[in-house]
Amino acid sequence: MTATLPATPESVRARLKRRPWTHHNRLAAAVVVGNAVAATAGPLDVGVLTWLVLGNLTLAVLIRQQLVINLLFRLATAAPVRRSLRLRWTLGKVYHFGGLHVGGTLCATGWFLVLTGVLTARGGPAALLVTSWAIAGVLAVVVAFALPRVRARRHDLFERSHRFGGWTLLVLFTVHSALLGGPGFVGSGPFWVLLAVVTSVALPWLRLRRVPVRISRPSPHVALLSFDYGVTPFAGSSTALSRNPLLEWHSFANVPAPGCAGFRLTVSRAGDWTGALIDDLPSHLWVKGIPTAGVGNIDKLFRRVVWVATGSGIGPCLPHLLSGETPARLVWSTRHPRRTYGDELVDEILAVQPDAVVWDTDGAGKPDLVALALSAHRDFDAEAVICISNKKTTWHVVEALEARGIPAFGAIWDS
Repeated sequence: MTATLPATPESVRARLKRRPWTHHNRLAAAVVVGNAVAATAGPLDVGVLTWLVLGNLTLAVLIRQQLVINLLFRLATAAPVRRSLRLRWTLGKVYHFGGLHVGGTLCATGWFLVLTGVLTARGGPAALLVTSWAIAGVLAVVVAFALPRVRARRHDLFERSHRFGGWTLLVLFTVHSALLGGPGFVGSGPFWVLLAVVTSVALPWLRLRRVPVRISRPSPHVALLSFDYGVTPFAGSSTALSRNPLLEWHSFANVPAPGCAGFRLTVSRAGDWTGALIDDLPSHLWVKGIPTAGVGNIDKLFRRVVWVATGSGIGPCLPHLLSGETPARLVWSTRHPRRTYGDELVDEILAVQPDAVVWDTDGAGKPDLVALALSAHRDFDAEAVICISNKKTTWHVVEALEARGIPAFGAIWDS
């Protein structure tokens, strides 16, 4: 199964399918433009600035709430397949919603710095000014560690600064709003907005639990985790796992089996945390929140889909292949699949995907995944391609296919 790879189109439309013109960045820019328009609507007094800060803060927090994420996916994937492919292609980009988080955070930070400047120039109470500058300092730290290059190099610090910095900001914002609002703060608009934000952040932690896990290790590179603690997630969802819930969390795609309780996860050695998990084989892990929709959930928007996976990226694909709800064709590139993942898992895949392209990189070398995807898309008469791989490969495959007019989707590592 091969394909002659046509040259990448150089039209304006094709260029707009590549970075930096992603839907994620477009949404972030839309939030910034919306704030710029709002700034021209009237005088920017303390009251207006306060609402601009709270509005953007609320957007930044709520768009990351698990219930809101699941609702966004439910609404986006409700479109029937008889609707135009262009519409469904756009709706499939729902997982770029993180652009709203980025735009809201940047605008909230910017407006709060303006508000702090106004309060300082006006000479407000000392407690209010101290709180204002404390918030500005924490916001600066959170934003600095979220910068793409810093985040990629120091991900643990990014995660902890976001978590502990975010909690600190909620406390400081509440104190700041109370000082600014005076005796009438309780029951006011800012009070209810902040209560909604705090509730949104607290909800996943109210479902924190330590659960048993069964782990098999078909090879030193992979662990297969099995859970059965009363939760059977939906295909296309993920679960966050931790061994120390205050320090770090890692999300993995759920693999429920039709008609079976519980679910599985596929974990490959990709860093210190996953390496320790594979080596130690713990008997219990922490989970929190609810199963949350991810990019694979958008397959229901299309009549036929090609799944392109590398290595343990087969995990997120597997529940969709097993359910068969959307006709699918698999292209899987991995090192010696049976030796790495075990006969049982490979046989399970081939039982539902007898025509799958399973490329053994040990024997055949590294494939041209774009060419394989194009061939599968053509031969299977598919409408879309979903790629589950590492960041570099995913972006390459998605951008190359989209530039050629094929709807393509893959994680964008913005969470």
